[in-house]
Amino acid sequence: MNDKFLKPYSPSETESRIYELWEKSGYFNPDKLPKRHKEPFSIVLPPPNVTGILHLGHAYEDSLQDAVIRYQRMCGKKTLWIPGADSAAIATQARVEKDIQKSEGKSRHDLGREELVRRVYEFAKSSEGTILSQIRKMGASLDWSRYAYTLDEKRNLAVFTAFKRMYDAGLIYRGHRLVNWDPKGQTTISDDEVVYQEEKAKFYYFQYGPFVIGTSRPETKFGDKYVVVHPDDARYKDFSHGQKIELEWINGPIAATVIKDAASDPEMGSGAMTITPWHSLADFEIAERHNLDKEQIIDKYGKLLPTAGEFAGMKITEAREKIVAKLLEKGLVVKIEENYMHNIATSERTGATIEPQIMEQWFIDVNKPIPERGNKSLKELMRSAVENGDVEMPQEGFRSTYFHWIDNLHDWNISRQIWFGHRIPVWYRGTEVYCGMEAPKGEGWEQDPDVLDTWFSSALWPFSTLGWPEETGDLKVFYPTAFMSPAYEILQLWISRMILMGEFHLGKAPFKRVLIHGLVRAKDGRKFSKSLNNGIDPLDMIEKYGADALRMGLLVGAAIGSDIKFDEQKVKGYKHFANKLWNIARFVLSQEKPVGGELKKELIEEFEALAKDITADMEAYRFHLAAEKAYHYVWHRLADEILEESKGSERGSVKAEYIATLYYLLENSLKLLHPFMPFITEEIWGEMRKENILMIEPWPIS
Repeated sequence: MNDKFLKPYSPSETESRIYELWEKSGYFNPDKLPKRHKEPFSIVLPPPNVTGILHLGHAYEDSLQDAVIRYQRMCGKKTLWIPGADSAAIATQARVEKDIQKSEGKSRHDLGREELVRRVYEFAKSSEGTILSQIRKMGASLDWSRYAYTLDEKRNLAVFTAFKRMYDAGLIYRGHRLVNWDPKGQTTISDDEVVYQEEKAKFYYFQYGPFVIGTSRPETKFGDKYVVVHPDDARYKDFSHGQKIELEWINGPIAATVIKDAASDPEMGSGAMTITPWHSLADFEIAERHNLDKEQIIDKYGKLLPTAGEFAGMKITEAREKIVAKLLEKGLVVKIEENYMHNIATSERTGATIEPQIMEQWFIDVNKPIPERGNKSLKELMRSAVENGDVEMPQEGFRSTYFHWIDNLHDWNISRQIWFGHRIPVWYRGTEVYCGMEAPKGEGWEQDPDVLDTWFSSALWPFSTLGWPEETGDLKVFYPTAFMSPAYEILQLWISRMILMGEFHLGKAPFKRVLIHGLVRAKDGRKFSKSLNNGIDPLDMIEKYGADALRMGLLVGAAIGSDIKFDEQKVKGYKHFANKLWNIARFVLSQEKPVGGELKKELIEEFEALAKDITADMEAYRFHLAAEKAYHYVWHRLADEILEESKGSERGSVKAEYIATLYYLLENSLKLLHPFMPFITEEIWGEMRKENILMIEPWPIS
């Protein structure tokens, strides 16, 4: 027995060395696996923010996917797990702009586009190594030779190709639509990047001629010159559609027009409402239906425009009560509710309150029939991919959420008013418009200043990482990928859009199965947050207990889809388990392995039944059960019972008839545990003088 077993197991002295062994073996690369590995099995890592750091959500996701890959590799699959990182353009540019403003007192406009982009790119690349090294610490068996970055040349080619193909198909268009405007980030954001926060506010009722209207936003009312009532509301039967009414309003008399539309709910308040089409989606849609005027009241910085008269230039919060005070003086305030609870839309990235604006932007048409796809629209392709089972989405709750989102999907706004990212491949010269892979020849062409929504490039991830638009090599072998398991918060943001892009560009969905996992929360169930000061750094956990213990602490008892309450004591417990496994190995390996020794049939049959049970769990993605069963067998059956009954009369001795069986049980227990605790199992395997590394050993049950 090696002298190493005389000392307690030390993760800090083992894990980096073992990871280096794996990398040197080349077996993370499917092209270098032994010949028995034939059937392809691929996963793409959800790309973390290149400027971010490892958090517990990453740690869980990495542990989960690595367990899948390691299991499938041992089952003889030709496994490919592709690593990558995301530019997170809005957040990354905002961070650099803030630093520049603080240190140099300059804005992006002072620097100019080229210089700012250069600085943001350098900042992103300088941070890149941090998150990647941290992912390695989790034991992730990723093929680093295929590493991808959302803004590298290959992904840039894929993005431009996708844009042009969709533009040529009439699915990408430029038009004036209502969008979510972030006045702090100075860019549009998608519906799915809007976070709704509950807020207590005042709700105001105003006299609007013969009508009483209600609002929580009096600052938008300057442009209200239409009052909408339901066509069947008996209270307003004497008013006709299109009727003009003279009335006194904030800055004097106006002429309002009555509009009869079913969007007005007779059960809400007075059943009458005024509309602000420039700053509300519902109001915008009413205005579109009736061809009504749309007037901008609030500018892109959240300040009132000259149409607000004496309030022009004021910020919303400053103007609101002053507007109400003026209406009070005019006798136009009916009542004010003090504790009105409502949801306000905020930007996920900057925290700013969203101000809807009508702007000329680029959109993807999700309703247009596509001839080459059987005249189905993108929405229909996204729905049928899951309905037909091309994408298995077995979690019924998330499946329903997916369909509900599709049913309510608007055209996707894909342009962003920042400078860091994939610039829209469209050029203008006068009234001429050119879309292409590179600038057109000739003088006077100017490229569109906007960049694409980062989710546009991320939506191509499952096939851009496999070499698309080239249709050879990895794409041919590994597409569609086998499995995708992100957190539920990006079901709409990412999963749906990857299906959209895969169906359009390749005619098939990008993955065969989707299992949505929950969020990792604090022990009390609350979210981790700076304000609560309850954050836990997974690297601290690794340093204290080892990556194997952290992986087990995250996986055991955590069914995919449920939120995980993180408990450090649980991780500590699995550190004890790692020590127990080490001691079991020390005890077994202290005995000389007999050549051709007989195995105890009943113990082998018991283990094989366990291995079969665990294999069924692995195949069904019940990793929380598989890991727990392996743990219980090793600690409570192998260590507490079988080892005890095998001991001879002399201290440290083993009954001869047990030795071969103990070796068998140890070797195969290491295999069952390897997907979950790869470091210690590989270390013990190496000490058993095995020819191959454990990572490519066959799974106990084929």
